[in-house]
Amino acid sequence: MGLLEMINFIVPSAIFYAAPLIIVALGGVFSERSGVVNIGLEGLMVVGAFTGVVFNLFFVDVFGDATAWVSLIVAIIVGMLFSLLLAVAAVSFRADQVVTGVAINLLAVAATIFLVKKLFDKGQTDTIAVNFSRIDIGWFNQIPIIGDLYWTSILAIVLAFIAWGIIYYTPFGLRLRAVGEHPAAADTMGVNVTKMRYIAVMISGAMGGLGGAIYAQSISQDFGHATITGQGFMALAALIFGKWHPLGAMGAALFFGFAQSLSIVGTSLPFFSEIPTVFLYILPYVLTILALAGFIGRASAPKANGVPYIKGNR
Repeated sequence: MGLLEMINFIVPSAIFYAAPLIIVALGGVFSERSGVVNIGLEGLMVVGAFTGVVFNLFFVDVFGDATAWVSLIVAIIVGMLFSLLLAVAAVSFRADQVVTGVAINLLAVAATIFLVKKLFDKGQTDTIAVNFSRIDIGWFNQIPIIGDLYWTSILAIVLAFIAWGIIYYTPFGLRLRAVGEHPAAADTMGVNVTKMRYIAVMISGAMGGLGGAIYAQSISQDFGHATITGQGFMALAALIFGKWHPLGAMGAALFFGFAQSLSIVGTSLPFFSEIPTVFLYILPYVLTILALAGFIGRASAPKANGVPYIKGNR
């Protein structure tokens, strides 16, 4: 296999595996830009993956080939509702945001596995019959390197640019960044800090649910206790690595997606086939740790990130 063939093989695969990470990381950017730390991205992905697969299995006869896309909409709604737990606890009751996020992660795994056992009488769901396909546009598929992509890959990249435009070039984005940097000043200017933080957390819930549903319906094809195993934390690392910027988060997620794709398709490549499989499996997690260890000190979070806002405090 030549160099160009390797690139043509690995790049679409890397973007494919990065797509859910990009989307979840974007949700985290919205939440943390508003001042709410969202450690619960993993749990939101779990809920989205569960919802997407279960809806797909139960309603495939109703929606046919569109089932996977309809499942995304349902996962977005469920993710938004589930994220309200974080919003109520962290924003309204001013609970510790890290502890609340950890609790959401634990609750998501426990609740979904319990429901899987009740619905399917086993530890995982059946395999879905309708999933996401590659882009089938003649001229697009002929583009070197990037032509062989999935629809979910295009969706993730488009959402990254939309998020960038919203956060930096709209009044909503200006208010969002204001409540994350100096909520008291934003409050003085008439911005409803509580409302903005609720909206931002719910957006992160929607994106977390969407990313989880995409992962389950395009990569795992079913749902069980090991479907989401750290991808939410990779997305969290991507938003920190990307310095809380949508395009930076996308770039970092692509980096982690490349590592994850190597762990799966690396055995098919000439050089990586010589590396023991176990090292390829742990590669994404090792790179996540190294990225955070190397860049966490250089990345500046929004100044009010993780700080509950009490009206009247300056």
